[in-house]
Amino acid sequence: MMFPAQAQLPTLGDSSDMTVSAERRLGDQIVRQIYRDPDYIDDPLLSEYIQQIWQPLMAASRARGELTPEIEERFAWEVMLIRDRTVNAFALPGGYLGVHLGLIGVVANRDELASVLAHELSHVTQRHIARMLTQQGKQTPWLIGAMILGVLAAGKNADVGNAAIVGGQALAAQSQLNFSRDMEREADRIGYGVMGQAGFQTFGFVTMFEKLQQASRLNDNGSFPYLRSHPLTSERIADMQLRQQLESRTTLAQPLLMEHAMLSARARILANPSVDVLRAAITQAQNAGSSPLNTARQSGDLYAAVLASTRLREFDRAREFAGRLVPLVAADARAARLARLLEVEVDLAAGETQRAIARLDASAADRPELFLAAQAYARAGRAGEMSSSLQTWIAAHPRDATAWQLSAVALNGSGQPLRAIRAEAEAQYVRLDYAAAVDRFKAAQDMIRRGEAGRGPEAYIDASIIDTRLREVESLLREQRLER
Repeated sequence: MMFPAQAQLPTLGDSSDMTVSAERRLGDQIVRQIYRDPDYIDDPLLSEYIQQIWQPLMAASRARGELTPEIEERFAWEVMLIRDRTVNAFALPGGYLGVHLGLIGVVANRDELASVLAHELSHVTQRHIARMLTQQGKQTPWLIGAMILGVLAAGKNADVGNAAIVGGQALAAQSQLNFSRDMEREADRIGYGVMGQAGFQTFGFVTMFEKLQQASRLNDNGSFPYLRSHPLTSERIADMQLRQQLESRTTLAQPLLMEHAMLSARARILANPSVDVLRAAITQAQNAGSSPLNTARQSGDLYAAVLASTRLREFDRAREFAGRLVPLVAADARAARLARLLEVEVDLAAGETQRAIARLDASAADRPELFLAAQAYARAGRAGEMSSSLQTWIAAHPRDATAWQLSAVALNGSGQPLRAIRAEAEAQYVRLDYAAAVDRFKAAQDMIRRGEAGRGPEAYIDASIIDTRLREVESLLREQRLER
């Protein structure tokens, strides 16, 4: 990931204890840069899978008293996906977490993924980030932010990351921003408990540690930046193994499930869609017929091959692989759904819009189906038909920027340009780009002044909402500029 070296960040003051509000503001400023990075990705299927793990962990942390009402209310609690093939995850100030697609691609099951998320969640709930940054209180705010951004960038490219850490303090910054051993142990202990209470197999902690330990023994070549930001020690490994023994939990490896195998394959292809990787995925699936692979592994290979063939625009081959995948996963409802949605992606990429629409249920309430339907109807010149469904989703998920963007297209298609401009503004607001949001709200006001927004009660209500939102966002923009 590439980040500006001198991101403008809020003043933290001279206090020895960072407030919850200050931590959130710092996090917002850092995440604003991540949203602008081309490696930030909002893939509805992978995001949905992460949320299926994340939400139970949040609920368990709340039930255990680790997640206090104050930080639950004030922090963002957003998990971002990063298009990067390295194995990494990270927590940022203010309740933001990042997950590299490479991590999803390497874990064997959702329990291993849950162990990483529970660990990162515990760093946040225990306010390790604020405690760590308090130690850097004498540093200027923009330097602290640049150091954080630089360490994140170093996860992908060490040279770029070190360059992003201003003042020639790359090695010192890396050391200072690593969590202490005590913090790592605390995050392990609390994360282990949260994970178990959330209903996941805590053995995932042990098997994930084993993966990291193996990478460490092989003298990590940079593919596992998680090892650098979360140093693995024999003490941490032994502690997790002992907890397993004391609780008499099973140590049998969990079977690979079709759903996980397919989504893991999706993550690997999206993380590194180079021609060589795509060709390798196709070759793997072609050879799978003569290999004694289990059905879950086969489903992952075939899913990767369909996606790879689609990326290469070899649609006949993609449909051939899909023809093998669909009957293989038919008995597994979750896997069958993923296969059906993958077929829709193939149809859309091939320009077979009507076929895609026929496969979809326009009334489906799940995010992946809704977003694919919105894209399909827009390409068919029927975007307005999805306006109501998208508005229903947004009412329940007002911080979904992608939904606002799709809604803008649908509103334009239904002859509601004023509301479409407002939707564009709200998408920018959610992405914390207040200047861009102000620009769009003002464009809506210009439309009203020109008399292009219509007349009557509805137009008056829309105009009032836009005026109110513009004042709110302008206030946030002024605060943001004062913090620089």
